[in-house]
Amino acid sequence: MQLRTDLTTRTEQAAYLADALAGLYQGPATPSPIRGGRWAALRRLRAFDVRNYARTRNDVARRTVSQLSPYLRHGVLTLAEVRDSILNRFGHTPDTEKFVNELAWRAFWQIVYAHLGERIHHDLEPAKHRSRVARRSLPPEVLTATTGLVCIDESLQELYTTGYMHNHARMWVAAYLQHWLGVDWREGADLFYRHLLDGDPASNSLSWQWVGSTFSHKPYIFNRQNVERFSGGTFCNRCPLANGGCPFDESYEQLARRLFGVTLAELEGRR
Repeated sequence: MQLRTDLTTRTEQAAYLADALAGLYQGPATPSPIRGGRWAALRRLRAFDVRNYARTRNDVARRTVSQLSPYLRHGVLTLAEVRDSILNRFGHTPDTEKFVNELAWRAFWQIVYAHLGERIHHDLEPAKHRSRVARRSLPPEVLTATTGLVCIDESLQELYTTGYMHNHARMWVAAYLQHWLGVDWREGADLFYRHLLDGDPASNSLSWQWVGSTFSHKPYIFNRQNVERFSGGTFCNRCPLANGGCPFDESYEQLARRLFGVTLAELEGRR
């Protein structure tokens, strides 16, 4: 194997070596998109193109996210080297700014965790609005990914088989469990933590609390229009409930009233 001498940074050199060595190992097939250690992480970092990230990062179908979170979670990559790699390759643009902002959120969750410790696994604030439905345990159809809702079931199936779920889909699932089904957020957080390869106590629990409004100023909700927009219609086009019975097929005003018994302005804290 001939080594190149034109690579200037240690990250470039390590990534090149990782690419070269990758062809020497043929491991068993795995359904997970995340595998390997430092070499695999550097390859993924090197391959990630941040251009258009700000516009497409929420698109569940197109998958333009980096999928670096498992490597960050387990310390294979650091936030600083990911930030520096992206800025060195793409400069300061709206896309790199948005990506670095997402890295900052991960750092923020860790700071909160360091400060509060195990308190993050309990309501940090009273919920601004609670679902009109109340139950604690996860229903069996969630555990088996058989709710009948394609957007929810396929997101859960991906979680159970690969250990990964797109962040926007995580928000949908978290909101569905808390606000539509009335499941205690800790039950959902435990479910995610058991399966996610990037499962991190801080990011996981605090994100669930953000959706539930015990660590944010309002609950996060979504509707069918949101699912169609950020999946290119791929879920709704195949959903048996698309022509009737979809619990998300309402306006935000209607959902605020049905789920919480308040107006949308009240839900969002607007006067």
